Amino acid sequence: MFKSGVGFLALFGLGWWLLATSAFGGAARPAAMVVGCAAAIALMLTARRRLPASAGGPFPADRRRRFLQINGLQWLLILAIAQVCARTGTAVLIPPLVAVVVGLHFLPLAAVFEQPRLRVPAALLTAAGVAGLAVWLGDGPDTTVRLVVGLVSAISLWGTAVWTVSEAAPPVAVHIVRE
Repeated sequence: MFKSGVGFLALFGLGWWLLATSAFGGAARPAAMVVGCAAAIALMLTARRRLPASAGGPFPADRRRRFLQINGLQWLLILAIAQVCARTGTAVLIPPLVAVVVGLHFLPLAAVFEQPRLRVPAALLTAAGVAGLAVWLGDGPDTTVRLVVGLVSAISLWGTAVWTVSEAAPPVAVHIVRE
């Protein structure tokens, strides 16, 4: 299910989607949360069914080490952002700054995994973070910051997951029955 990173993209996309839904009120939020959960589950089930067994096999030790270094640095930066923003009373900046860090972490991962397509979520998540910062600098409400960052980030991760499945999966055979 987590082969080729689709499971991670689906679940982290869900996390960003849930951030976006925090901007909704009333019955819209639970409905949007259900939609997001359904999307993540559908992506993981589709990947499980359609990706070949060889997709996303174990990485050599040097690649695994580089992956762990990149992710370790990403999480350290995220923790630092959370601490600094919380202490300075600017918690609203956590999602946009985290989106920039997560976006930028995809650039070295594209090289590690030899997946140039990862440059797309790198650009989109970075842009989502910058857009969220722009909303904040323009005195936009915190809910709009969360909506912009969460929505763009979720869609970019889910879109990358769909792209990964569609390129790695064998074509679906279509049988036409003639009478």
